[in-house]
Amino acid sequence: MEEGRFYFRQWLAGRDLAAGNPAARQMVNFVYAIGDRQTGEALLVDPAWAPSEAVALLEADDMKLSGVLATHYHPDHVGGDLMGQVQVLGITELLEEHDVPIHIQREEAPWVERVTGVGPDQLALHDSDDKVQVGSIEVQLIHTPGHTPGSQCFLVEGCLVAGDTLFLEGCGRTDLPGSNPEEMYRSLHDRLARVSSDVVLFPGHLYSPEASATMEETRRLNYVFGPQSEADWLAAFAR
Repeated sequence: MEEGRFYFRQWLAGRDLAAGNPAARQMVNFVYAIGDRQTGEALLVDPAWAPSEAVALLEADDMKLSGVLATHYHPDHVGGDLMGQVQVLGITELLEEHDVPIHIQREEAPWVERVTGVGPDQLALHDSDDKVQVGSIEVQLIHTPGHTPGSQCFLVEGCLVAGDTLFLEGCGRTDLPGSNPEEMYRSLHDRLARVSSDVVLFPGHLYSPEASATMEETRRLNYVFGPQSEADWLAAFAR
């Protein structure tokens, strides 16, 4: 996006960064950058797989890292041991080079600490609807539990960066440690109901042919919005 001072980038792990990593290519995570072109400050969203490369991409755009927004604790988003098979680089390695805050929801703190080893003094804890400022750009943090206890989405300048809460097709799994299918239903149907139809959804993975879509299109086409009651939704999707 090149509109005014709002800086926004969507990078695909395994292609735009960590290109030589077969696990990154398989996981198809997105890493995002949000910033203010005038001040040159930027936040990285979920800088896993190759954090130094993500910072280099920022610097190539004449931007400087001022913080990290983490959608949730899973290693493919923040780094750590991935299912005992792959050690994913992430916020631990980033903090060795850059002393910046890691913004997470309060409920996610023990999970992030356990997975990454990052201490509480390096985590900025938030509650839903808190705002994080990057230059003059304001990012609203929306707590969307379900996939994990402290999953969060970021609403900024007509964009919703949703992590694994909501994809263009489907939503995050609810059968993992800390997951809760009832909370996922409420996050999708209640907590994100405030997000207007013209906002563009940017998911945490490339699980569909397109990399983004409006919320109007997503609500119309994504099968997770089909059931109109919590009971019907749980019958269809609770695992």
